[in-house]
Amino acid sequence: MNEKTAPRKVEKLLAVKGMNDILPPDSARWEALEERVRQLMRRFAYENVRTPIVEPTALFVRGLGEVTDIVEKEMYSFEDRLNGEQLTLRPENTAGVVRAAIEHSLLYNGGKRLYYMGPMFRHERPQRGRYRQFHQIGAEALGFGGGEVDAELILMAHALWQELGLTDVVLQINSLGQPAERNQHRAALIAHFTAHHDVLDEEAKRRLHANPLRLLDSKNPAMQAVIEAAPRLLDFLGEESKRHLKGVTDVLDANGVAYQINPRLVRGMDYYNLTVFEFVTTRLGSQGTICAGGRYDYLFEQVGGKPTPAVGWAIGIERVLELLKEQGSLDAAAPVDAYAIVPDAAALPTVMACLQCLRTAGVSVLMHASGAEGMASMKAQFKRADASGAHFALVFGANELAQGQVTLKPLRKADAPQQTLALAQALQWAQSLQSNA
Repeated sequence: MNEKTAPRKVEKLLAVKGMNDILPPDSARWEALEERVRQLMRRFAYENVRTPIVEPTALFVRGLGEVTDIVEKEMYSFEDRLNGEQLTLRPENTAGVVRAAIEHSLLYNGGKRLYYMGPMFRHERPQRGRYRQFHQIGAEALGFGGGEVDAELILMAHALWQELGLTDVVLQINSLGQPAERNQHRAALIAHFTAHHDVLDEEAKRRLHANPLRLLDSKNPAMQAVIEAAPRLLDFLGEESKRHLKGVTDVLDANGVAYQINPRLVRGMDYYNLTVFEFVTTRLGSQGTICAGGRYDYLFEQVGGKPTPAVGWAIGIERVLELLKEQGSLDAAAPVDAYAIVPDAAALPTVMACLQCLRTAGVSVLMHASGAEGMASMKAQFKRADASGAHFALVFGANELAQGQVTLKPLRKADAPQQTLALAQALQWAQSLQSNA
């Protein structure tokens, strides 16, 4: 073969770093978690909402705040080549849900309880439980101002942990109060950190006057003593803010939900007020927050809507699944009900008609398919049937088919007898494949 006719080597393409494929059998675990969430949302009467992955960049700049890590460092933003519009892959979805509610007058007839599931995007260093494309489950209660709805959302997340069998999850709560209270606290923070200016790192110095509350979230060991001595926002709360927090904790107490008041708990977005909370674990290292949320009564106005109270949370799906795996409580993928063994490709039309009948009845059937060299041997097919995890093998041999029958062979119970079943009565015996599974 000369150089002119030699095949050109094509570069192997890989996924973007930090954006991962979700493959079987892991994808079955994702589906199982998502189905649990759907059932939970139905019980709490939350309805599904689906918003675009791409939103106007201004939505996040105005909604999250210009001096936040997300807006300054982490957003995937670009210019639309067709019209020059500034667009961003959503780094979170609360702002998108609020935008949709305003755009479509969703609250015209009163408040709405909504939930979503989907991918979010942040440009950061990938690490365990923290990826550039990550997935969230979110719940948002729009148009409700009472602390009982804050508590309802917390009870919902707590119920999910119980259903999943998660342990070592701690609920932390704080109150960010109202703007006037935060302004007083802000002034006290600036004075405090200015008096210790020599201890601050460059990031803290840059944020000192723009967003001093974010200094409380610093992980810099050299700053921890100064942070611990900083004024607490709880000490600046007025009576209304205190009553709101007590309304939340009273409901949690009545339901036996344990919690810790964490006066240093802040949120990375500027739109929060009053109740903020996190469910955290020590089992995932530095990525220990598996659910975070709070009240955001001013976000509607920030993105162009009317004043509207709202509260919500978001769960990191990857982190929850990682925690389930860490605790050894992750359900295995559901096995196939039956594996169809087909010795002769000529029988496929008859076989597939039977399998369609079984699938219509709700049976999960995996059919052995022929390769380039035809059907594999019976021995090889039985080996694959066993590896599939199926409970039964359906053997469509020439003798069986000649009599309009199929042989049902149990694969998981050594003492169970095999049976010969009539193809014409498949609907009658289909249920037995599921009930015996």
